[in-house]
Amino acid sequence: MFHLRTCAAKLRPLTASQTVKTFSQNRPAAARTFGQIRSYTAPVAAEPFLSGTSSNYVEEMYYAWLENPKSVHKSWDIFFRNTNAGAPPGTAYQSPLPLSPGSLSALARAQPLVGAQPNVDKLVEDHLAVQSLIRAYQIRGHHVAQLDPLGILDADLDSSVPADIISSTDKLGFYGLDESDLDKVFHLPTTTFIGGQESALPLREIIRRLEMAYCQHIGVEFMFINDLEQCQWIRQKFETPGIMQFTNEEKRTLLARLVRSTRFEEFLQRKWSSEKRFGLEGCEVLIPALKTIIDKSSENGVDYVIMGMPHRGRLNVLANVIRKELEQIFCQFDSKLEAADEVMSILLHGDAAFAGQGIVYETFHLSDLPSYTTHGTVHVVVNNQIGFTTDPRMARSSPYPTDVARVVNAPIFHVNSDDPEAVMYVCKVAAEWRSTFHKDVVVDLVCYRRNGHNEMDEPMFTQPLMYKQIRKQKPVLQKYAELLVSQGVVNQPEYEEEISKYDKICEEAFARSKDEKILHIKHWLDSPWPGFFTLDGQPRSMSCPSTGLTEDILAHIGNVASSVPVENFTIHGGLSRILKTRGELVKNRTVDWALAEYMAFGSLLKEGIHIRLSGQDVERGTFSHRHHVLHDQNVDKRTCIPMNHLWPNQAPYTVCNSSLSEYGVLGFELGFAMASPNALVLWEAQFGDFHNTAQCIIDQFICPGQAKWVRQNGIVLLLPHGMEGMGPEHSSARPERFLQMCNDDPDVLPNLEEANFDINQLYDCNWVVVNCSTPGNFFHVLRRQILLPFRKPLIIFTPKSLLRHPEARTSFDEMLPGTHFQRVIPEDGPAAHNPENVKRLLFCTGKVYYDLTRERKARSMVEQVAITRIEQLSPFPFDLLLQEVQKYPSAELAWCQEEHKNQGYYDYVKPRLRTTISRAKPVWYAGRDPAAAPATGNKKTHLTELQRLLDTAFDLDAFKNFS
Repeated sequence: MFHLRTCAAKLRPLTASQTVKTFSQNRPAAARTFGQIRSYTAPVAAEPFLSGTSSNYVEEMYYAWLENPKSVHKSWDIFFRNTNAGAPPGTAYQSPLPLSPGSLSALARAQPLVGAQPNVDKLVEDHLAVQSLIRAYQIRGHHVAQLDPLGILDADLDSSVPADIISSTDKLGFYGLDESDLDKVFHLPTTTFIGGQESALPLREIIRRLEMAYCQHIGVEFMFINDLEQCQWIRQKFETPGIMQFTNEEKRTLLARLVRSTRFEEFLQRKWSSEKRFGLEGCEVLIPALKTIIDKSSENGVDYVIMGMPHRGRLNVLANVIRKELEQIFCQFDSKLEAADEVMSILLHGDAAFAGQGIVYETFHLSDLPSYTTHGTVHVVVNNQIGFTTDPRMARSSPYPTDVARVVNAPIFHVNSDDPEAVMYVCKVAAEWRSTFHKDVVVDLVCYRRNGHNEMDEPMFTQPLMYKQIRKQKPVLQKYAELLVSQGVVNQPEYEEEISKYDKICEEAFARSKDEKILHIKHWLDSPWPGFFTLDGQPRSMSCPSTGLTEDILAHIGNVASSVPVENFTIHGGLSRILKTRGELVKNRTVDWALAEYMAFGSLLKEGIHIRLSGQDVERGTFSHRHHVLHDQNVDKRTCIPMNHLWPNQAPYTVCNSSLSEYGVLGFELGFAMASPNALVLWEAQFGDFHNTAQCIIDQFICPGQAKWVRQNGIVLLLPHGMEGMGPEHSSARPERFLQMCNDDPDVLPNLEEANFDINQLYDCNWVVVNCSTPGNFFHVLRRQILLPFRKPLIIFTPKSLLRHPEARTSFDEMLPGTHFQRVIPEDGPAAHNPENVKRLLFCTGKVYYDLTRERKARSMVEQVAITRIEQLSPFPFDLLLQEVQKYPSAELAWCQEEHKNQGYYDYVKPRLRTTISRAKPVWYAGRDPAAAPATGNKKTHLTELQRLLDTAFDLDAFKNFS
């Protein structure tokens, strides 16, 4: 492997302007190395015309003729055509075309040379061989680049040298060349920039320059990119001779940044030697690398940068890139400072995570989608060549951890992190790439991890050889400082002064941190939303206005929703019927589920709230109910979004079908919602259980977002849920999982007399979980999400069969000014008018309500059984449910659900209902028995189970034996 890396020293620099000497003149008698030359002509003594620069002239004429036969004299045209046709000597100049006297004279003079003419076919073959050689370095040069600072592992996990890379003279035979060709001058193709201002170079110099461009401390992967302009751009950045130059000032700046990066870690190690901090030792160059990317991006017009940060180096990045106050870091040292791996301008990754986490692949596939692109993300991989304790050879099948980026034609720049200047150059190019092409790019910082996975871990258990070498490895700061001192860029006293200056900054900040009385939570809470909170980080009010709308607004939105606001636009016949039905609903002052959603969205757009709805097939809706994007049946790709034609100065409505990803897309939407409180961002699962492949985003970032990172977020999850007898898949959105993660205490009854009790509950909770049974309540909860003076995630279990259920309708009267979201919908039938006669009070949520009311009516029990719907499950409506229980003093209490007993809401609701009534009565269960699967796969069994739970719910003697 390393034999190749000695070749550059053997290759004597030559230029095309130097006359190529003959083999006998140039080669010492004993020479048997790259100094040999091949001759394409007859012996020099016999034929001086075609030796030296004359042969170059013939070649130049030949290449000009290949590009355009008319660009050369007719005599040369005839010569090359006949020679290519295999004409024997003496006939090469015979031509059917008349030649001028001057041409005849020239040919006559040249005639004796025919027997000594060059072998043009061989000449072409060798030039093509050199072009192939150049291409080989462009494609595979990175495989032999010197990337590992430790000199142990090959970054591509393969110690073999590709056969087409010239690591020794015998490799020339692969191309049909040999040592004698090394001083032969070859014309360079247009697909390389190694010549600089020269169009031809000796083979020796070609190889040397290719090694310098592709086989040193930078390995460039780009030849898989299927865009010639982009490939040429990259070639020019890395092949042009002398392009990687730094001024003394730039070198001093780089040194100063390395000082800050290194000394910050050493300071933390001194002060908190027993704490885990996931330090940056071994990749201290990350800090100047990020600063370089930001500096270059700023020069190219970028106003701000958003970063996604993993654990390693997080404190150093906060201190020396984000420039968070050091005293704030020091006084918060025990808190966990991380950020989500969301789609942002700069994303940092670990090497094991980049290869092993499917989210990387999913987010790459979002990079060029119209509604998801960030217009280019710079991915920086801290490649310390190890996972926690896992060798990379056991952690991935691909040569590099970064190979996943190839799927979207993102260039990949591998760089040895112990060469700070190479790192800086690569980062500049990466920033320029993003600015130029607005596409993703990957910087692979091949480094090492000086300590274990954390500072308390012992890495010698599992990587003894690597860590023996690491113990001997000189830190990059020391190596670079010695280099700059030797170059005269800085002197030793200046270097030591830079160190002492930063050490003093750290010590002073540490002293101030001891006096820090208040953690500036406001700095974290309000940073993405300036002005949304008061100066002390509190909401500006603790009340929510009515979520109702005027009749005129409702009617206007309804009329647009049932029309096509674009002329000469042909819609599908089936859609015409749907729009007509919507129009009839509006005339009757009624909304169904789809129209209620339309009303909520449209009204918020009027108020300047940007709405973004994304997910799989959300434009039409999985259940063909939404139809927010109309498609012209006669014109391909012609669409209309009526929602964007509601008001003259409305906010934009973005509705976008996503890729078949939940993890990546939900992560993207979470980041989008985090960017502004004045946007309603919704993600809809195709079916509710599809959220399970996005569980990491839910568990890590949505549920604990404010508790972990002091970040409010108003994202909405729409999760279709319901037992419709369609089998175990796509039935359950797993409400039990969301309810289990709610942070309220089931055993503590809150102060129900508190002012704004319902709003305070919302403010204290980690998220809101609802299951609406009416379109009107769905309308109100969507509007409340924005009208609240703070932001919380909202989980909505949306229906399937209720989308078209004739009873699932809401009158405009329940949506007018003064109306609100109903956390609980109490019984309002005969049972409510004679509460003392009610024998059983059933609590339920969602669509099972319609099964219960139908069964109650069929059994003529409308006066004996009251049904109360809990629309907001969390925060739990203790106050309203207490009123309901007190209203029916003689009624026994039962919870009814269509889900299995070990699923759904029962385990969440029962203890809270018991707390509400001070455990005065039992809370019985009417529902399916426990099961491992969410639903049966047999429709008959499903109906049997449904009838059984209805029998239990309305059998007033069902629980007597359990009393």
